[in-house]
Amino acid sequence: MTAMMKAAVFVSPGRIELADKPIPNVGPNDALVRITTTTICGTDVHILKGEYPVAKGLTVGHEPVGVIEKLGSAVQGYTEGQRVIAGAICPNFNSYAAQDGLASQDGSYLVGQGLCGCHGYKATAGWRFGNLIDGTQAQYVLVPDAQANLAPIPYGLTDEQVLMCPDIMSTGFKGAENANIRIGDTVVIFAQGPIGLCATAGARLLGASTIIGVDGNDHRLGIAKKLGADVTLNFNNCDVVAEVMKLTGGRGADSAIEALGTQGTFESALRVLKPGGTLSSLGVYSSDLTIPLGAFAAGLGDHRINTALCPGGKERMRRLMNIVASGRLDLGVMVTHHYKLDDIVEAYDLFSHQRDGVLKVAIKPW
Repeated sequence: MTAMMKAAVFVSPGRIELADKPIPNVGPNDALVRITTTTICGTDVHILKGEYPVAKGLTVGHEPVGVIEKLGSAVQGYTEGQRVIAGAICPNFNSYAAQDGLASQDGSYLVGQGLCGCHGYKATAGWRFGNLIDGTQAQYVLVPDAQANLAPIPYGLTDEQVLMCPDIMSTGFKGAENANIRIGDTVVIFAQGPIGLCATAGARLLGASTIIGVDGNDHRLGIAKKLGADVTLNFNNCDVVAEVMKLTGGRGADSAIEALGTQGTFESALRVLKPGGTLSSLGVYSSDLTIPLGAFAAGLGDHRINTALCPGGKERMRRLMNIVASGRLDLGVMVTHHYKLDDIVEAYDLFSHQRDGVLKVAIKPW
């Protein structure tokens, strides 16, 4: 009889439910990880709402913290029982895309067609957990290409301290990296949810001297101050574009990071930029965007617009956990609620409706 596990699966738009599924078999290049903590992401809410399509019955979630239960025969350098994380993006680093420096956009989508995943390019295909394969909101997850994607957790760090590394921290930092931040820059971060807060922290680490955090929630703006924002603006109380221009003496910001995924935040991020400034876009958009002619200077303003899917792989995870281990940043404060996997539906309801000051929810399967 096949051993079974509990998993949160996508049923239909508006329905993610707990179900019993077989524990995955381990191939030579895989690792079976027993999940000790995972979480819910804004992208999972897009899936719940039907705004991002996935297969019916797919296990959702993409942020694993756990213990190696079983290793594939070809995986070396790890031991069963070892505490690990894996990135939300778990590409095949043998692929053409990875060797072209675009591992997050690799050919993993071809595997489901019985073809070689080393070939092909496709946007977001390096994101496999909860997208192309079963994800992490379960008791166990199968990590593909484990040699390249598993990262050991440094001694002394708790699950909550590293829970942001697989996605939220990696994504937020990538937003800061893509903003071309230089020492002494002025950076505006639109939306101070979990990703925006990490972008704020990343901008500080990269050397920005004036960081302006924008949100409509004063509680989140208070956290932004703790993570590196010098100035916070509540868009309910002011004209954000006018305030940024005032703060910069009419020059505009060197960079703006959009971390929500709406027309309004994207447009405001473009409007605050100086000529030659960079807009770093992190939001997951659910409808077409329009670029305002004036803010875009009719295409003549030397603006740059960078988009990103966060990097994965063990080296990225190692670096992020090193920042946590060094004491330079502790994102464990972002874990505001804890739920058992048995209560995943209730956790989704809380998170999707943003009640009770929720930032991130730690889900415990055991």
